[in-house]
Amino acid sequence: MRILLCALLLTAGSTALLAQKKAVTPPGTPAGRPFSPGILTSDGTLYVAGQTGSDSKTGKIPDNFEEEVKNTLENVGKILKTAGYDFKDAVSVQVYLTDMELFGRMNTVYMTYFPEPRPVRTTVGVAKLVGTAKIEITVTAKK
Repeated sequence: MRILLCALLLTAGSTALLAQKKAVTPPGTPAGRPFSPGILTSDGTLYVAGQTGSDSKTGKIPDNFEEEVKNTLENVGKILKTAGYDFKDAVSVQVYLTDMELFGRMNTVYMTYFPEPRPVRTTVGVAKLVGTAKIEITVTAKK
């Protein structure tokens, strides 16, 4: 009997935990991806999956790096907006660059999107990203 009661409590607890998060999917997001673009938790924290600079219409990544950064942040912005958030709500950002020599150029574009006080940030140099992407950005936001 105790085992059955414990199993029921675990199941109820798991169901309650699952109910505490909601997928955030902007209109026009391709179906069938193995991840959610964003997850909004019941405590108001929004987790934005890593976004690259692929153009939303063509799926291509621009040759111009500043344009790629802009597209990346616009893709982040679509998820923020769908959840009712904005760049001012960002508390933590992770930037992945395939070439750390691009850091200054990334920063110039980045600072036009995030108002003061800017979120905490980690920037990491990586060997490769999906396709030809030179940058990927993840964001955590909170209201």
